[in-house]
Amino acid sequence: MIKVMLVDDHLIVRQGLRQVLGDVDDLAVVADAADGVQAMQLVRQLMAAKEGPGVDVVLLDIAMPGRDGLEVLKQIKAEYPRLPVLMLSTYPDRQFAVRCLRAGAAGYLNKSADPDDMAAGLRKAVSGGVYLTPSVAELLATSLSEVRDKPAHESLSQRESQVFRLLAEGQSVGQIAAALSLSSNTVSTYRARILEKTGTRNDVELALYAVRQQVVAV
Repeated sequence: MIKVMLVDDHLIVRQGLRQVLGDVDDLAVVADAADGVQAMQLVRQLMAAKEGPGVDVVLLDIAMPGRDGLEVLKQIKAEYPRLPVLMLSTYPDRQFAVRCLRAGAAGYLNKSADPDDMAAGLRKAVSGGVYLTPSVAELLATSLSEVRDKPAHESLSQRESQVFRLLAEGQSVGQIAAALSLSSNTVSTYRARILEKTGTRNDVELALYAVRQQVVAV
């Protein structure tokens, strides 16, 4: 029996899901939560059960007050990386599906999904796989293609981009640390990441790369 935990801020939705999943022979809803805080409390209780994990998969709504589902997903995966989470949403796939998958979701389903698809998604997640509808699979493929086509520096975080630009302009680690109110060690760590992501070996190569990509003027 697959033990499912539901997380949705609408009582009527939780009741509906309980009924739908309760009609499936190999699924059992063992708990439900109305918000992110309650969800984490329940997950911790169920995962700490003396007889082993009291939940096999979490069915998590993405739109909730306070902490949204994406934040809850990230926390669950940080604390329990092997606990699968299947995301549920009313939003168009394009808006959140790829973000959820990148954050570790085992699948992304619209609330209008057929009950059989929902059951199949839960089974797939528990087996260690990722459940993808044809539309989500297409979005993921497009996203990966777009990432491959982008220049390396466009994958930098906001802070890495700031450090990258200052390094390319010839500023030292110490100068950048002072300008951004960071420690020199932190800036050095950012510098190492930037060199790795851009495929450059030192500040000179990094500056040349920045000029070629028109990030800084000659």
